[in-house]
Amino acid sequence: MKNIILFIALIVSQLCLAQALDDVMLYRKDFKNISGKNTVSVTSYEKEGSHYVYVGGVGNVDVYSLDKEGVLTPISNHELHKQKGPARGMVADNINGTDFLFVANKHGNVIETFKIKENGSLERVALVEDTEDTYLAVGITLQVVHMKNTSYLFVGGLEKNPGLTCFKIQDDGKLTHIMSIKDDEKIHTDGIIGMFVHKIKGKTYLYTSGFQDNGVSSFRVYENGKFKNVNNISDNTTDRYLTGAYPVTGVTLSKNKYVIVGHRHHKYYSRNGFIKRPDFVYHGDGVSVFKINNKGALVPHFVLKDDEKTKLQGQTRIEVVSTDNNQAVLAVGTRDDASVQLLKLNEEGILSPINYLEVGFPIYYGLRSHKIDGKNFLIAGSFSFDFKKVVSYDVSPKINREGKVLKHIVHLKYKEDATEEQVNEAVNAFVDLKNKIPTVAGFEWGLNDSSEGHTKGLTHTFVITFNDEHAREIYLFHKAHLDLLEKYGQFFADAVVMDYWTKE
Repeated sequence: MKNIILFIALIVSQLCLAQALDDVMLYRKDFKNISGKNTVSVTSYEKEGSHYVYVGGVGNVDVYSLDKEGVLTPISNHELHKQKGPARGMVADNINGTDFLFVANKHGNVIETFKIKENGSLERVALVEDTEDTYLAVGITLQVVHMKNTSYLFVGGLEKNPGLTCFKIQDDGKLTHIMSIKDDEKIHTDGIIGMFVHKIKGKTYLYTSGFQDNGVSSFRVYENGKFKNVNNISDNTTDRYLTGAYPVTGVTLSKNKYVIVGHRHHKYYSRNGFIKRPDFVYHGDGVSVFKINNKGALVPHFVLKDDEKTKLQGQTRIEVVSTDNNQAVLAVGTRDDASVQLLKLNEEGILSPINYLEVGFPIYYGLRSHKIDGKNFLIAGSFSFDFKKVVSYDVSPKINREGKVLKHIVHLKYKEDATEEQVNEAVNAFVDLKNKIPTVAGFEWGLNDSSEGHTKGLTHTFVITFNDEHAREIYLFHKAHLDLLEKYGQFFADAVVMDYWTKE
């Protein structure tokens, strides 16, 4: 009888888990300023029970701790080689007992190795410069590949001299060149922006996206670090969406192995001369699923097409949030839709949309999934130079907000030395946000009139109404709002901000 009860409980829990996967949502937990000029890449790492976030931009890498509530705490920042960058490809890993962060310094044309110290901060221990044979110029993507006895770092680049390179990672973090292949008309290694590794029956395979040559490739990796091409899938103008092939990830569900590929279509680029093949055809956006056969080859399997209910325009990063019950939840960061779209991939390799959040800023490679004590988080940033923030979200069951609106209340106290003119100017700028930010559904404000003695010196109250989660995020990170804080924040002595949901 006891075994029957346990079996029933297991079935019920699996059903609840499957239902939860069908209806999860992003909820912002925290955001912090960065010291760099922008946030291009984000990665994370767990070290001895502590969790760290690494934010790479132009000139430096910022380090934060991340706690189980999603709160980010600044730790340190570290200058990149020649203050170049941005730190585009970033991957943290343990090599024979030592924790390292590997960074592709995009315009410094180098790969930098940092040792991760006890508090999560960094110490540079090695640097490899580009040569005619290594294809590191305009470095974009890094991938650590662990073999039986050795670990390797694969490097992909863009623009100048594209190709794919493998380095052996020494125990001290130094890199020894093993092999490079130059891009050609067959393989898709011109602008490798995404890479992923699958292990199949003891063999190792690497998958790459080719941004400029519009396709994906697979490679067999051998124990000595050598590698060879297995197969290649190119874009077409009907049922494939690989123009500007961009993010790459993968999952194993039951006995099936999948590679998921997104693209930022070339139509979204306006810089003259940047796109090498300007004769592309635009026929929409979509996320492509490839099934991997027993020889490690990519086999086209399924495409989720973008429509009016999804946010898939300009995909720049795809992260695996969780895998449970033979299903996976994926997060797709988009530059042009400025959103994170959550998707479900089932055991049969079929993608379906769950929910999305309009985060209020364009995501450009800066999206990372991280788990703490069973809780799923996403950390995001933007390449925009006026954003200068890193943001954390938890991914949890969607809260029913039907029939409700959000009230965003700001209580302000201005500094005593702020002149009446400065205060009035700041107030007017705040009020004008309702004209500059289209997601503001209602706005009112007033001066304190309470005589109970509990105002804590706060004098001005602003009440903003939003219709949904998206509206608040768009407001919070809208340029007009960020500009206001930057210009008039110097006059604020104190502030209290509270949000609540109420019936319309």
